[in-house]
Amino acid sequence: MLLISDNLKGRKVVLASGSPRRKELLASIVEEFTVRVPQVDETFPASLRGKEIAEYLAALKAEAAQVDLQENEIAITSDTIVWLGDEVLNKPKDAAEAAEMLRKLSGRTHEVITAIALADQQRKIVLSDTTEVRFKSLTENEIQYYIQHYKPFDKAGAYGIQEWIGYVGVTEIKGSFYTVMGLPVHLLYNALLGF
Repeated sequence: MLLISDNLKGRKVVLASGSPRRKELLASIVEEFTVRVPQVDETFPASLRGKEIAEYLAALKAEAAQVDLQENEIAITSDTIVWLGDEVLNKPKDAAEAAEMLRKLSGRTHEVITAIALADQQRKIVLSDTTEVRFKSLTENEIQYYIQHYKPFDKAGAYGIQEWIGYVGVTEIKGSFYTVMGLPVHLLYNALLGF
């Protein structure tokens, strides 16, 4: 019996995300949940920086999810961004953009910021977690091999840390591995306990 189940008696959890990684991670702390993905235009004001972007988008998704929530349901939304210097690296639109992103990340440290939002019909909370990730200097062959074999077009910054590029390219992590994967489980667990 998962500890969190006692706190959720009579409540149903809705994961408002189509990400298979988030589904897998949520299943580690919540026994039963449904997946219901709202349609959201993920544009954000250009004035936002770093964690403000992730938090804005997670909140936007939560507001969209709230529309269809039943009285006993809690929606969980999430958004992950890669922040390098003063630039956000979103999901690449094609192989050329993915390669460009990986070249930028090569040999440097960047931040991965994942925000989560919990919402029911009445309220919404938004939290975020930041992890620093350092890549070794990647060769052009490594970049092209990864893009061809893993097609990371659904991932912020054009990479998944749990894939080949993470095994061979990531030299240092400061913070939660799961934040980089797209769901800060420790943050979500405590948020659900208190919600």
